[in-house]
Parts: sequence; C-alpha cells; structure tokens
Amino acid sequence: MAPQTGPTPRNRTFGTLSAVALVIAVAVAARVHGEVVGTNGFRTMMGDAVARMHAAMNVPFSGDADRDFARMMIPHHQGAIDMALVELRYGKDERLKRLAQEIIVDQQQEIVVMHLVLGDALPSGTPAPTQVRRGSAGHQEH
Repeated sequence: MAPQTGPTPRNRTFGTLSAVALVIAVAVAARVHGEVVGTNGFRTMMGDAVARMHAAMNVPFSGDADRDFARMMIPHHQGAIDMALVELRYGKDERLKRLAQEIIVDQQQEIVVMHLVLGDALPSGTPAPTQVRRGSAGHQEH
C-alpha cells in the first residue's frame, strides 16, 4: 500500500468540524417556517455523510493499534453525528429523533476522549451541532 498524502489528522479533524458546521447551516437554511425544503434532501445529505465518513476513515496504518483505532473511529463517530443530524432534520418518529440527539451527545464525548488520547488540541467553545447562535439565519439559540 502506497503512503497517503494529504491533510494531517489534526487538520482533518478541524475540516470535519467545518463540515458539521456546513451541515448545520444547510439544515437551518432549509427549515423555512418549520417545513423542510425538497424531497431528495434526505438521500443527498445521508449519502454525503456516509461518503465523508468513509473517506476520512481511510488513514494509513502507523503500527500503533491504539492510535490507528482512534484515528479511524473519530471520523466513524463524526459520521454517526452527521447522520443523526439528518434524522433530526427529516425524521418524524419522536423516538428516533430522541435517539439521534443522544447519539450526537455520546459520540461528541467519545470523540473528545479519542482526541485527548491522541494528544490533539481541542477546539475551544464549540457549540453543540444542534444549537444555533442568535442571529444565525434569523433563529435563536435553543
């Protein structure tokens, strides 16, 4: 297997956070007056989340099982968060929406633990992906 080039794990992590911010912005923008715009949005957003996850999980092996595990699981957990956000946007079953909220919280906490084990610096003060700051698309923080 040829060595891979590209973003470092730290840069990829911040890129993933940017991707989550983009997903949130799109979700907020499409929820005009409480209605979701478009019928193929679920497939598109879910497909994009899965594709990002699979691409980010493709990391070169370092020879350190713990490090490799964490580096692959971070994007796997981020993929779960991204898919849960899609469920919150399009889902109708309150049980699944509640589960999606729990997935977001749990997976975020586990991502932080893995970053700490890897020795990565954590971004400060990042809001939860389900929160919207005042003034963002005319909505208030929840």
